[in-house]
Amino acid sequence: MSKLLHIDSSILGGNSVSRQLTAQIVASWRAAKPDTEVSYLDLAVDTPNHLSAESLGFRLPAGAELSAVQQRENAVSEALVSQLLASDVIVIGAPLYNFSIPSQLKAWIDRIAQVGRTFSYTDKGPVGLATGKTVIVASTRGGAYSTSDAGNAMEHQESYLKTVFGFLGITDVRIVRAEGLAMGDAAKAAALSAANLEIAAHTQDAANQAKASLAA
Repeated sequence: MSKLLHIDSSILGGNSVSRQLTAQIVASWRAAKPDTEVSYLDLAVDTPNHLSAESLGFRLPAGAELSAVQQRENAVSEALVSQLLASDVIVIGAPLYNFSIPSQLKAWIDRIAQVGRTFSYTDKGPVGLATGKTVIVASTRGGAYSTSDAGNAMEHQESYLKTVFGFLGITDVRIVRAEGLAMGDAAKAAALSAANLEIAAHTQDAANQAKASLAA
């Protein structure tokens, strides 16, 4: 049985396209691999506190004396990093907010980026420890950024997520992109159509993996 972690971060609720896409990705993945166990995290509803002196307790040396607040914050960080490490597939809704990701999603990343758990430092530099996982990002954008050098230079959403997950050892990062959503009905329809094709491709990949596993 594989485990899938479904994460949404859009603040738009039912009006969110990224939420629509993550739901489609998860449903398609489960259709291809029915034994998948899904857990869900809505960062817009249950946002971990942003890093502070109190929430940095998990980075203190083992045995350090922690305040009651630090202990509570540590429990949050431990739950989040354990949930990530137990997952085989992570599906993330990541809308573009002001050229980057939602602060709620950044707060989650700050909690799961833990030395000794998801990465380590060596004499040859950092090494990711959260290997063997697949991340599928539902990337949504009001404008078009992937079609020009200027647009690519402005976005710090997909590029950031690929970098941070790569740092953690997750190299299989797939993007389901819907951009130009605010550029008129025709552009939005075309973007969603393209995203649906990408979802179908990832679903087929999951189905192929399941068949290969059964045949092994």
